[in-house]
Amino acid sequence: MDVFEATTAGFQVTVQPTWLPDQSDPARGLWRWAYEVIIRNQSDSTAQLVDRHWLITDARGRVEEVRGAGVVGELPVIAPGMSFAYVSGCALASSSGSMEGSYGMVWATSARPFRILIPRFALHTGEALGTLH
Repeated sequence: MDVFEATTAGFQVTVQPTWLPDQSDPARGLWRWAYEVIIRNQSDSTAQLVDRHWLITDARGRVEEVRGAGVVGELPVIAPGMSFAYVSGCALASSSGSMEGSYGMVWATSARPFRILIPRFALHTGEALGTLH
């Protein structure tokens, strides 16, 4: 399985996407993925995740922009050495694409906002990669 990582301001974001064939319906032009995100605080300060910004691109080049408060209904506070993990999902009208974005964070000590990157990660069914015999 593919794993994608980015580190910004001492926060490491790791994403592992998984194609969901049982929830996909290619005959109707629908492909679904789940993705697990782990945000690790490797800095010396506590921060809170307050918003998210996603760019979701399908194989045809169509881009959907998603913004919202927190993640999966939470505004997690992440102390140094701690992590926050969640699972979410997306659907595309093509069998491949990508996602990338950022999280809006606020330092607990200064209330100063900053952003951390979500690495660009591939969404693919595995079929397009071919198989070795």
